[in-house]
Amino acid sequence: MANSASGMAVQDECKLKFLELKAKRNYRFIVFKIEGQQVVVEKLGSPEESYDNFTASLPVNECRYAVFDFDFITDENCQKSKIFFIAWSPETSKVRMKMLYASSKDRFKRELDGIQVELQATDPSEMSLDIVKGRAL
Repeated sequence: MANSASGMAVQDECKLKFLELKAKRNYRFIVFKIEGQQVVVEKLGSPEESYDNFTASLPVNECRYAVFDFDFITDENCQKSKIFFIAWSPETSKVRMKMLYASSKDRFKRELDGIQVELQATDPSEMSLDIVKGRAL
């Protein structure tokens, strides 16, 4: 379970909640954080919550991982959805924290089967709704 490179474990709850988001659509988003030597669920967003609710739940000066279930309508007028993995690493966070999140990201992402788009953001403008829409289409 632990990653040999960073020694990071992923709590089973992370995978279970992600499966619920993907298969049952129980959540709009999930925010994960590294606590001690493992990745844990920090916040679950209900299906009614918006992208603004999601971005507001990311701390200003701490790194996080997150998944967001983005619903959109294609140019052909089809309702679709894509699951985004977002690596949030604000400029104001501590260097050590940024390094920890960066070194553990790929290992954690591999645990979440079904990620369709990945975004890395160091400030809110890098993950604006327009950017997310552009990456989804």
